[in-house]
Amino acid sequence: MFKKILVANRGEIALRIIRTCREMGIKTVAVYSTADKESLHVRFADEAVCIGPAPSKNSYLSIQNLIAAAEITNADAIHPGYGFLSENAEFSRICEEYNIKFIGASPDMINRMGDKATAKDTMKKAGVPTIPGSDGLIDTIQEGMKIAKKVGYPVILKATAGGGGRGMRIVKNDGEFAKAWNDAKQESGAAFGNDALYLEKFVEEPRHIEIQIVGDKNGRACHLSERDCSIQRRHQKLVEETPSPIVDDALREKMGAAAIKGAEAIAYEGAGTIEFLVDKHGNFYFMEMNTRIQVEHPITEEVTNFDLIKEQIKVAAGIEISGKNYFPTLFAMECRINAEDPANNFRPCPGKITTLHLPGGHGVRIDSHVYAGYTIPPNYDSMIAKLIVTGQSREEVIVRMKRALQEFVIEGVKTTIPFHIKLMDDENFKSGKFTTAFMDTFDLSTLK
Repeated sequence: MFKKILVANRGEIALRIIRTCREMGIKTVAVYSTADKESLHVRFADEAVCIGPAPSKNSYLSIQNLIAAAEITNADAIHPGYGFLSENAEFSRICEEYNIKFIGASPDMINRMGDKATAKDTMKKAGVPTIPGSDGLIDTIQEGMKIAKKVGYPVILKATAGGGGRGMRIVKNDGEFAKAWNDAKQESGAAFGNDALYLEKFVEEPRHIEIQIVGDKNGRACHLSERDCSIQRRHQKLVEETPSPIVDDALREKMGAAAIKGAEAIAYEGAGTIEFLVDKHGNFYFMEMNTRIQVEHPITEEVTNFDLIKEQIKVAAGIEISGKNYFPTLFAMECRINAEDPANNFRPCPGKITTLHLPGGHGVRIDSHVYAGYTIPPNYDSMIAKLIVTGQSREEVIVRMKRALQEFVIEGVKTTIPFHIKLMDDENFKSGKFTTAFMDTFDLSTLK
């Protein structure tokens, strides 16, 4: 087992990893930018190293600074959390070069799954259902239009190096194709330095369902069932839950088996997710694979009594998994609490938290790094807490979540708490009958 792990991240996920390491008897090293010197993960780790100024490119994205911090503290492993360098093949490769274990995917796995066109082809060959579309990247507008006519409109253009909804455009007919093509290429080129596009059939009335998987060094994988991530805005998740209201035992078995097939096809090692789109008929299609721990992993932990961070560390240390699949025994939901103003187009609201009261009670969990007096820096993602609620039924979870949200007091900055409270009262949400387009018609005007 590792003796010391450097946590190459910040905020709540850094604190989450540090807590598990402490339970496992592993020393930890926190890294921080000058903007994060008062963050809780810095205080709770055994050691802390400043790795640069506030901008991510000079600190949390600086491979040179992170490796230097690991070397001077004699860390024998690095846990990247999510975001930042967690899916960076070069970082994974350099860790190997310096004989530091990267607690995540290998460079080859990251490369194969990071490029969406390559990932789709890999999964297709493994027998995982994929969305009809181009066999690879598209070179010209004319080629794209020909494929669109073959698979049938509507279609969606996607950046092969994309993420977070950038470099994506829905096209409903030939007349829209050229503009959508040019816009998607321009956006993806600016965001990722890669403007290559591929095309897929646009799945109408979709649900975003992901399967949590874990694989070991021998290429064996297991799954921990699904999470429903359909409540999202501009492809950014707002609420996640498990089990999904639309997934029954039969569909869960099929999707779980497909996810394992995909993971074992690349001999995947570590924790990851296979993400699917599910249509209104119950057909499911591979969308992408995330080769890291997910923001929403706590809801899976709550319904399976399984510590995913601990399992990540054990697998990275060479310990084999049992091969057993896990199924939900409870219901759980996570609300992402962001320092944003939902009444003002979810505009970020960094600043000082003057008052903080966290909710509690049976079935309530908070993953957060903030406290009264903490100043939320403007340099990073606006998520400041995750409120996770567990119950015996989905109805109980919604009632408990609303109660916990009403107890959650944050003053000094605006947050998404009012939005989440309203969501818990929405009849379409409570019915479970919604799609990824739910937020397109959700009324935010009453939050002003």
